[in-house]
Amino acid sequence: MMRILSVKLPAAPAVLALSVACLSSPVLADTPEPPRYEADQSAVFIEDDYIRFLFRQTQSPTLYPDSDGLQRSRQADASTAELIAYQSQERAGTIIVETSDHALFLILKDGRAIRYLVGVGRDGFAWRGVEAISKKAEWPAWVPTAQLRQHRPELPVHVAGGPDNPLGARALYLGDTLYRIHGTNEPETVGGNVSSGCIRMTNADIIDLYRRVAVGTKVIVR
Repeated sequence: MMRILSVKLPAAPAVLALSVACLSSPVLADTPEPPRYEADQSAVFIEDDYIRFLFRQTQSPTLYPDSDGLQRSRQADASTAELIAYQSQERAGTIIVETSDHALFLILKDGRAIRYLVGVGRDGFAWRGVEAISKKAEWPAWVPTAQLRQHRPELPVHVAGGPDNPLGARALYLGDTLYRIHGTNEPETVGGNVSSGCIRMTNADIIDLYRRVAVGTKVIVR
């Protein structure tokens, strides 16, 4: 049976950090529900199946070789979402990426936003501009660009979607560019200048963001 974990917010504007517990049951729903907020943003609910979904094994008897490694990886792949006070002239639903702060903000109503920690472009690959989400994909396939394969010829031509895919659990494609907001199979890199221009999030965070935004959403990178 699944439990529901509830994290309550104080009445005054404050930061909300989503945290998940380490659960051991192997039972898993095919389509677990990601964390969800109540309509008034007063609580967050996280189902056990969703937590297990993030860390389930695929081929080996255990997902990680030792308990210390498992704990570190789970901490790295956990949600970084925070509900914060945030003033912006952009309309609710807009995404703003502050590359210098390694932060992505989803603008809400009433002077608030959800803040996520992100990885951004490394030196020589950073960019700024305004795009719109042109496509959404769950467990997307990854096709390295010709330029990337020129620098790293060992890369495959195509990587199928799944837990080993560099794009992670979800991807939001930005306009007709090669840039995406996406998950990662290297959650420990989130928060750094690490990508070729894409905005990198933990799988927990991209799943949460993915369900909150639609094709056409405005994305400002600055």
